[in-house]
Amino acid sequence: MTAHALSVDGTYAVPGNRWDLVANDGAPPRTVSVVVPYYEQPEQLSMLLTALEQQTTAVTEVIVADDGSRTPPVIESPLNIRVVRQEDDGFRAAAARNLGARAASGDILCFLDADTIPEPGYIEALVRLPSLIPDAVTVGRRRHADLTALGHLPGPGDDVLDEPGWLVDAYRGSRNLLDADYRSYRHIISAVMCCTAAFFDEIGGFDESFTRYGGEDWELANRAFLAGAVLAHVPDAVAWHDGPDWAGRATAERRQHKNAEALSLLPLVTDPVARTHGVRYAVPDVTAVVHADGHSAASLLATVGSILAHGDVTVWIDGTDADDLLAQWGLDDSRIAPGRPTEDDVRRSRFGLEVHGRVVFGADALRRLESATPANGPACARIARLDASVTWWSWRGVRRARRWSSLLNEPENDVLTTLFGIVELDDVDVTIGPAQPDLSW
Repeated sequence: MTAHALSVDGTYAVPGNRWDLVANDGAPPRTVSVVVPYYEQPEQLSMLLTALEQQTTAVTEVIVADDGSRTPPVIESPLNIRVVRQEDDGFRAAAARNLGARAASGDILCFLDADTIPEPGYIEALVRLPSLIPDAVTVGRRRHADLTALGHLPGPGDDVLDEPGWLVDAYRGSRNLLDADYRSYRHIISAVMCCTAAFFDEIGGFDESFTRYGGEDWELANRAFLAGAVLAHVPDAVAWHDGPDWAGRATAERRQHKNAEALSLLPLVTDPVARTHGVRYAVPDVTAVVHADGHSAASLLATVGSILAHGDVTVWIDGTDADDLLAQWGLDDSRIAPGRPTEDDVRRSRFGLEVHGRVVFGADALRRLESATPANGPACARIARLDASVTWWSWRGVRRARRWSSLLNEPENDVLTTLFGIVELDDVDVTIGPAQPDLSW
């Protein structure tokens, strides 16, 4: 089936991450709020505001979110500018961005750090996709120069600093994130990021537990992707950072910083590549629901145990007899709970699993289900056998389908099929357990 976008009121739901399907469409007019986290950077802020005055697309307002500067910023600009402030309680850029976003009135939010100065076409280029695709998150091209010394944006003959090679390679290798996957959150930079205000609110903004430099943009991008975001790098949206990238700084300083950043992300980002240290985190990669109906305590244990054997999983036991059956096990395992998970329980998980019947999963079963449901579809894999069924889905696909189902007034399953696809499997190592399994030894 040829991939195609669904349209409502001039906006589009695109399949997978196919922002290219609307690449040639003209963007409808939107109001744009630029949110600038700030801390005692008056010269850089002045350069930024001058650059915003020169944009090819008008900026509706600029919200300067002051992270507790000793002296509030003094603003001299013809732009519509508001300053909002929070107490100085350490580095709280995530909280400052949220503060600015709450004060903003625009349809589109453009986040620009105070030391990052945009070229004239930056806003026009960066807001186009979010104007067309309400769940798009775009990231511009951040270049580097000693702007303080230059006093202006670099021109011909001016010295510029290197761009981080790993990021350049990532954008090139993914065709500017058209081929985004579950690790592409690492290529979103909050200093040059844009999305709709509605989508930002829906995913909950930045996580304010980040109280040191770095990590909050990766965490938000990961959570946005799991919520069905369409990620896109916009190379024509160029903004210049005043100073080098981290790759241009001292190795010892860089390693210490990156280690601290990684440790802050591990509990929140269900990236299997990052979770290679043999420890367990409260947020699981897979959230499973096993229906207790028709189970004995022994058969239920066989089903649940075969799921937990796959690692980064939490299992909920649903059904009227769930508590009684769990009590017979005599277990104290935080990975198992009665009932069904809440939205908070699953909002950071990549995959969901629902099991009816006496199913036992083989050693490679969940890996096979995962491989059948990559980031951009299919989003659901089903196994139906006599007296049992297994449904596996990506939360990314389900959440986007759920969002657009209500907008399109179409069944969620139909939208999911169109945007991501559903696959029926019969070659996964899943067996139907005996009526009364033998647990003796």
